[in-house]
Amino acid sequence: MSTDTQKACAFYGAIFGWDFAAGDQEKYGGYIMATKNGSTVAGIMARQPDQVGMPDLWSVYLRTEDAKATADAIAANGGSVHVGPMDIPDQGAMLFFMDPSGAAAGAWQPGAMKGFEVAAEPGAPAWFELHAKKYDAALDFYSTVFGWHPAVLSDTPEFRYSTSGEGDSAQAGVMDAAAYLPADVPSHWEVYFSVEDTDATLEKALALGGTLIDGPQDSEFGRVAQLSDPTGAMFKIVAEATASTEH
Repeated sequence: MSTDTQKACAFYGAIFGWDFAAGDQEKYGGYIMATKNGSTVAGIMARQPDQVGMPDLWSVYLRTEDAKATADAIAANGGSVHVGPMDIPDQGAMLFFMDPSGAAAGAWQPGAMKGFEVAAEPGAPAWFELHAKKYDAALDFYSTVFGWHPAVLSDTPEFRYSTSGEGDSAQAGVMDAAAYLPADVPSHWEVYFSVEDTDATLEKALALGGTLIDGPQDSEFGRVAQLSDPTGAMFKIVAEATASTEH
């Protein structure tokens, strides 16, 4: 969601090598699909007039086979639905909700548009992570509503982290954020994009008006940096751990 989709397209096109195609304005509100080498990787939408005060941001949409049933389950399990469920002509159905930890996310019932078509390759989504102030409530919610099977990665007082799925089949992570998120920062989802070289991508992003928020730093999963685009939407980039040993 961006206040300046033209600037967003120029920025992400340059750092990730994305191409863009805008949908019909009347049917889809000018929603822009981003592709990498012909495969869908993300979407960009202009912030609407009734969304004044909302920050520019990346959102995570979780797949569902039945948007209406998911909306009912969200409401029955401590969440709240804020948009939808609504049909998107010829494409699918969507809703936007808040989970019991206070994090906002979407759900997508696929029609012709299935979602992103490539992952964990340079220029494509690599990982999705929920920083939850109510960690246990979040895990219970996503397990019940979306059928997750949490796998505990760490369960110490200093670091509590679980994934949806295990090992190579893991699809997202949930981190206990109660100890480090400030009172005025709500629980939230973070999106990682894969890159070939974290430092080179960061250098390009900064030259194009991006801002470094944190990092870069090495981890067992790769070299990571958090940044924001020229209008303030935050995201992370990560290069594979095998490529990070040179740094």
